[in-house]
Amino acid sequence: MTWSEMQPLLAQACQETLVMVGWSTVIAVVVGLPIGVLLVLTDRGGLLQNTPVNKVLGQIVNIARSMPFIILMVALMSFTRWVTGTTIGSEAAIVPLAIGGIPFFARLVETAVREVDGGLVEAVQAMGGNTWTIVRKVLVPEALPSLIASTTTTVIALIGYSAMAGTVGGGGLGDLAVRYGYQRFETGLMWITVAVLAVAISVIQFAGDYAARTLHRRGGRSGPGPKLRLLKAKEPAAADISKVA
Repeated sequence: MTWSEMQPLLAQACQETLVMVGWSTVIAVVVGLPIGVLLVLTDRGGLLQNTPVNKVLGQIVNIARSMPFIILMVALMSFTRWVTGTTIGSEAAIVPLAIGGIPFFARLVETAVREVDGGLVEAVQAMGGNTWTIVRKVLVPEALPSLIASTTTTVIALIGYSAMAGTVGGGGLGDLAVRYGYQRFETGLMWITVAVLAVAISVIQFAGDYAARTLHRRGGRSGPGPKLRLLKAKEPAAADISKVA
């Protein structure tokens, strides 16, 4: 196969992979972020301590994370068909990719939020801040560098999942490598596909690390943090010497 024949195949496969990973990442972040924060808030000693809710939610996340993606994809075929009307192609692959990415990202969010200094939370509480204010003004902004790194890790994991989805007709670079590189013995195309995936992952990792480092140097905030006024204790009044005999 010549390079001119490979180009349109690679372009289409890259576009399909971009669509799959992009949409599944958006869904995983939008759904996984509140789940991860809720796991912290409902834990023992949390602002919304609720042991039953925390245990049930944690078990659901653990079960979803422990399931191999290829099995998850097969198990969700009926649900995927109900959502998209088909079980093959890049649109159908978004469903299992998103569902597999949600618990993965949620646990990373939980770890990132737990690293936030508890003293900041106590300070906002002392100023009368409620739970929503603490989440919006302290937990998420302070954990933002770690959240960016978690998103980067999730994107890279979803790229690997998308390549796996190609083995069952999910489209993208994985499907291209299987259909042409493996079944038609186009070894050159397979290695080009591997190189494209390696370059894409390296670029994403570099961009994520750079963004996380930049935010970390700025203190993880997009704006100035709340100013705390420290109250000085009053000095004891001096004894009235005139009253001393």
